[in-house]
Amino acid sequence: MRLFIAVDLADNMKKSLVGTLHELKKQGIAGSYVPMQNFHVTLAFLGEVKDPEEVRRVMDSLEAESSRMSFDGYGFFGDSFWIGIKTNQKLKKYAADLKKALTQAGLPCDMSKFEPHVTLIRKHKGPRPALTKVPPEDMMVKKISLMRSDFKDGKRVYKEICSVRAK
Repeated sequence: MRLFIAVDLADNMKKSLVGTLHELKKQGIAGSYVPMQNFHVTLAFLGEVKDPEEVRRVMDSLEAESSRMSFDGYGFFGDSFWIGIKTNQKLKKYAADLKKALTQAGLPCDMSKFEPHVTLIRKHKGPRPALTKVPPEDMMVKKISLMRSDFKDGKRVYKEICSVRAK
């Protein structure tokens, strides 16, 4: 099964991003818009893993600290448009510790630099979006989730398998 570890966004943040998506649609920005229920910040992408219990053990072995998370900036990774997350040292350290622990446990893990963001559009086409402002929302990170990613009816569907509480 295809797995990743992430922070699910609070409802206030998700709703504000829906407003941003409406602004982008009014600009005529084309692409595959990410549905609200899929908004998240990926901490570690694992890809195909046979036994999620191994990942759960790694997550349980680490201590996540609660921290405030807010939007900051926007940009592109290839043809994906995203809203950035303000630099958060606690989240950055946890993501680094998590990737190291996953690798030490022999689990697959994307080791690219942690660039906290929320993807809004995939397969972007046409003019680059121009946002007048980034939503001013924030939230406390209180939970880290192990997520499963499946295709259903041609769309990505994410389902939480388990979670750990941030202290």
